[in-house]
Amino acid sequence: MTPGQALLTSLIVCLAGAGLTALTACQRRLTGWLAFGITAVASSLALYAAGSSLRLGGVEPETFLKLPALGFALTLHVDGLSAIFIGLIASIALPATFFGIRYMDLYPEYSLRRYHPWLLVFLAAMYGLVSTTDMMWFFFIFWQMMTLPGYALIRFEHHKPENRRAAVKFLVMMQIACVATMIGAELLATNAVPAAGGATLRYDFDSISRGLPGLLEQRPGLVATAFALFLVGFGIKLGMWPFGQVWLPDAHPAAPSPMSALLSGVMLKTGVYGILRYFLWLVPESARDIYPAGAWGAWIAGLGTLTLFTGTLQALRQEQTKRLLAFHSIGQLGYILLGIGTSLLILGHGDPALLPVAAVAFAGALMHTVFHGTFKSLLFLNSGSMLWAARTQNLNQLGGLLRWMPLTGLTALVAAMSISGVPGFNGFLSKWTLYVGAIQGTPAGRLLPVCAVIGILISAVTLASFMKFFGVSFLGQTSRTVTSAAQEGKRLEVDGLMQAPQLVLAAACVLFGLVPGLAFGLVARALLASQAGYAGVLADALGGAGKVPGMPAALGGSAVFLPLAMLAVLLLLAGLAALLTRSGGASRRRATPWLTGYQTAAEPTRYTAHGLYAEFKRRFRWLGGTPGSPVAKDSEPPKTT
Repeated sequence: MTPGQALLTSLIVCLAGAGLTALTACQRRLTGWLAFGITAVASSLALYAAGSSLRLGGVEPETFLKLPALGFALTLHVDGLSAIFIGLIASIALPATFFGIRYMDLYPEYSLRRYHPWLLVFLAAMYGLVSTTDMMWFFFIFWQMMTLPGYALIRFEHHKPENRRAAVKFLVMMQIACVATMIGAELLATNAVPAAGGATLRYDFDSISRGLPGLLEQRPGLVATAFALFLVGFGIKLGMWPFGQVWLPDAHPAAPSPMSALLSGVMLKTGVYGILRYFLWLVPESARDIYPAGAWGAWIAGLGTLTLFTGTLQALRQEQTKRLLAFHSIGQLGYILLGIGTSLLILGHGDPALLPVAAVAFAGALMHTVFHGTFKSLLFLNSGSMLWAARTQNLNQLGGLLRWMPLTGLTALVAAMSISGVPGFNGFLSKWTLYVGAIQGTPAGRLLPVCAVIGILISAVTLASFMKFFGVSFLGQTSRTVTSAAQEGKRLEVDGLMQAPQLVLAAACVLFGLVPGLAFGLVARALLASQAGYAGVLADALGGAGKVPGMPAALGGSAVFLPLAMLAVLLLLAGLAALLTRSGGASRRRATPWLTGYQTAAEPTRYTAHGLYAEFKRRFRWLGGTPGSPVAKDSEPPKTT
């Protein structure tokens, strides 16, 4: 079976499974297992397609359907870039659907006919979107197959008006993004030279790519307009400022938690895929001298910096678990845009000595795309477990959960460390690589180090935000809400069906953080398996990536990351600190905390999310992102006496 055939079969399995789960929806547990089994088969086929492409060093596009009368064809191309995104979709879909088997019991009043069938269509659409070479008709078909199920899943709890409003916002913004991208493709296809096969491939990626040099020479303004539309369209999809703030913070809290994991961990990445495919892969070698890569890189890097700044600071103000995570999705996608923009800016500079730096920035962006999929999906599953246990998303009502949910707390800590860029976890590796690319790319753009410094400072804000997320939820005094839930006699820690996906994703966060060569090797293989556009240049420049346990050898060892050595040093320092602590012989005792005259701690004296970083939040309230959530009133637990 060829990679294209395997991927097409995966699409068919998902669509057939959608019909099957619709028929069995009245049997809730059976339907959950059936949906997972179908997802497992489809994911296995997709992973086979991606792995085969990377192993073979790329494959040719495969055409399965031609419609000459309508002027388009269904052609799937599993090259190196597509393989990375296909692998990400498959890898996150498995734990998300497995988590949903038990989690969907949280909604006994809603039919699963509104969930599992739509979810499988949603997955099929994403596989198609990141592999189709048709920039018009099949792009539109797959986009709608992703948008309409997404709308249905966001409004799954359709009795809540705030969920219906969130779904409408999502639908409208996705349609605007679709129209913008298709208009851009039409502008380029108008005068593009048809590929072999004639008019049936007018909107084929290769056809438009071959016509791009002539358009850049004769009508540069038209090309600039098309690329601006691509940036707007895919920017809306991935949550770029200012578009992300319109729909994303409402959509994520409204959807069931497994769907939230797919929305943030996977669906947003189709926007990243589009920007990479159109801005780096569409431009042929003959057009590099006239393609304004540097200008587009500056715009993307600037918008990325603005996105990571605004999204993260707005997240710091939030007091609802999934709304906080939604704003962090915006912030983290800003880091990816910064890496893409840095790479483009350096490529446009034209200095061969800086090409390794461009490759490093690209590697950082692609790695952060994959890593964000792991730790953000994990965080949404964590928030789903917390909602399952305490029946609330309100951080002010949570506290002391670690006593009752130790495993969920451990995986949430791993995810929080990863997204914050703590050394030893995957988020540090990708962010550090982005910073290296931006700082060492100074000759191409003097403001790049400023963007890197902003990114570093915002990473500290991310850590502060997740100190709030983890601290007020799992540590400290047990809240009244958690106490009431525990007194009902139920086990707060989720069962194995919901624990296993969290453990798998947490293990991935640690593995890539401690063995960075795996990630660099994956990026190198992706570039080698996709020689279109700038892929070949970046592959050559990446050099020894994957052969050394750190930064590519092309940088001359000026930025080497050895996580195991760093871990050994940290353990040595921790042991030294413990030794010094005990060397004085001071006695230890346990005592009741003194709370300004009140000996017994009470609910009014408990630290909550609302009271943290008050002055910092006040200084930056002009950024918007009000802490109130439309789900807040429905997240309140039942009142007890």
